[in-house]
Amino acid sequence: MSTQKKRNFKIEAFKHRVELDPKYAEKTWKILEHAIEEIYNHNASGLSFEELYRNAYNMVLHKYGEKLYSGLVTTMTSHLKNISREVELAQGGFFLEELNRKWEDHRKALQMIRDILMYMDRTFVPSAQKTPVNDLGLNLWRDNIVRSPKIQARLKNTLLELVERERTGEVINRGLMRNVIQMLKELGPNVYQEDFEKPFLDVSADFYRVESQKFIECCDCGEYMKKAERRLNEETERVSHYSAEASGGKIENVVEREMIANHMQRLVQMENSGLVNMLVDDKYDDLSRMYNLFNRVPGGLSAIKDVMTSYLRETGKQLVTDPEKSKDPVEFVQRLLDQKDKYDKIISLAFSNDKTFQNALNGSFEYFINLNPRSPEFISLFVDDKLRKGLKEVSEEDVEVVLDKVMMLFRYLQEKDVFEKYYKQHLAKRLLSGKSASDEAERSLIVKLKTECGYQFTSKLEGMFTDMRTSQDTMQGFYASQSSEMSEGQPSLVVQVLTTGSWPTQASTTCNLPPEIHGVCERFKAYYLGTHSGRRLSWQTSMGSADLKAVFGKGQKHELNVSTYQMCILMLFNSSDQMSYKEIEQATAIPAPDLKRCLQSLACVKGKNVLRKEPMSKDIMEDDDFFFNDRFTSKFFKVKIGTVAAQKESEPEKQETRQRVEEDRKPQIEAAIVRIMKSRRVLDHNNIVTEVTKQLQSRFLPNPVVIKKRIESLIEREFLERDKVDRKMYRYLA
Repeated sequence: MSTQKKRNFKIEAFKHRVELDPKYAEKTWKILEHAIEEIYNHNASGLSFEELYRNAYNMVLHKYGEKLYSGLVTTMTSHLKNISREVELAQGGFFLEELNRKWEDHRKALQMIRDILMYMDRTFVPSAQKTPVNDLGLNLWRDNIVRSPKIQARLKNTLLELVERERTGEVINRGLMRNVIQMLKELGPNVYQEDFEKPFLDVSADFYRVESQKFIECCDCGEYMKKAERRLNEETERVSHYSAEASGGKIENVVEREMIANHMQRLVQMENSGLVNMLVDDKYDDLSRMYNLFNRVPGGLSAIKDVMTSYLRETGKQLVTDPEKSKDPVEFVQRLLDQKDKYDKIISLAFSNDKTFQNALNGSFEYFINLNPRSPEFISLFVDDKLRKGLKEVSEEDVEVVLDKVMMLFRYLQEKDVFEKYYKQHLAKRLLSGKSASDEAERSLIVKLKTECGYQFTSKLEGMFTDMRTSQDTMQGFYASQSSEMSEGQPSLVVQVLTTGSWPTQASTTCNLPPEIHGVCERFKAYYLGTHSGRRLSWQTSMGSADLKAVFGKGQKHELNVSTYQMCILMLFNSSDQMSYKEIEQATAIPAPDLKRCLQSLACVKGKNVLRKEPMSKDIMEDDDFFFNDRFTSKFFKVKIGTVAAQKESEPEKQETRQRVEEDRKPQIEAAIVRIMKSRRVLDHNNIVTEVTKQLQSRFLPNPVVIKKRIESLIEREFLERDKVDRKMYRYLA
């Protein structure tokens, strides 16, 4: 039995290609060529773009793409040559207008041609590695118009002439300029750069080279910078209007180089108007303009910084080394603060708080403030003046501002331990005399010092405040225990018991206290030693004060606030109206320098002269006689009589303080050496000096010679030993 196999046939696709007749292809091209010409002749309204597209499609489809493409090139080239001749014939200002008009026509025509030949662009052009229609049209425009021998140079010169005319104040057609420059950009970066940008930058450099030279010869620094700033702004605006943003940074660089960089040194050092003059006269606008302009060029800010630093160091050196300006410590420090405020304001308002300038300012202050070895003392005296009287009726915020400024100067000091010595002395006097204007301000400054230098720096200062508090409790206990023995009219006593290690070392000088005071002092001594075993009391009479009630002629009464020494002197005149210097010295046993100052303040200060002296003079001599001044008058009931004393230390006192500082430094240097050697075990001399300096620079800069002596001392005490081979190498001995 046979079977028949069933077959199913299905047509998936069918392609049938008909070869286009060459005559038909020629005819089709003629239609397309005519259409292209009509488009260029502005007669495109009657054309059927659908039919034209189909004709172009058929030519490409039937392998006539090359004929279509080459015909397009020939037709467009021919037409553009005619346009080139028309543009060449345009005269004067019509040249750019004609060029721009033809360019707009070409772009529109190119868009329509590209639409008609879209299929060719999409298929034939990539496969044949041809230039796309739009790019072809731009290239042909470039080669036949923009870079034609009779147009290229003329176009460049016309554009540059318009730029120069605008720079000299004329009004030009910016819209036309923008269109032409945009045309060059569309033709490719090389065309724009070679045909406009490069010559534009070259002639601009020449223009600003000449102009800057003219300006700098006739203008002062401030005027010159205003002109430079205006030119920069003009050029930035100009390139933005020309749609030449790519050249914006380049033309700015040209102006910056020719008007700023090439004249930097001359500008900053210009006599009567340069940087120094601006700094002196606080010309914030000019300084800000200089900063902003110089910031645009390499090395510009360094030029400003170097001149500012040099001037600041020189003026600062004159300020701190001038003997006349060093006579008053408070004014000395105030000048420093005023100078710092001045430059802080300049850096803030004119230099945008630039860290480079802040560092230069800090470095300059640190340089010249340490040229005067008395700067630590003067800063402490300034603090003393402010905390005694200068901060009364001042808000807490203003107090903090003053203290912060003091801390700023303190940071510049290389010998912070010297400041500590003086500050401790001055703080002690304020606390003991009760003359501090604000306990809060005192504590605030100590907190700031503690934050800056650590607990060790302020531990003794804080101990002084502790002693003042415990002394109040001690006095309450004393009077509670003496209530039955205290008689009316007996002088009252206030004692501050000071811990020896916390307070400044005082020379143990004694004087003969009046009997009325001596008795109550002995009772207090007995009470205190009775309640605190194992302690010793040493009276510091040079640090005390007293209030005396005095009756003068005609029964006039006053209350005199005097020092303990002055009290001892005045009490002598209860039993005598006249005493010689020698008699007073013998009766009181007050040291001669202190005695002379006390007598000078009691007899020679107008308005405070409760004593008279013969012969009258400003100085106290050993053959002088003193009398109770029965005619003393004052409009105040309470009269404070200060002790005449130099605000600054005398030369012997200064040497003594310096010697104490040097002695205090020795154990600190040794401790640093031991710490370093304990961790390093073996180290050479130069590295030890470097490490010790690094560790101690927050308090003082140790002298290398002193470090060497301390190393020798440690070797003698067998903390260190020298290497047997290399004598500059040291070993730590455990």
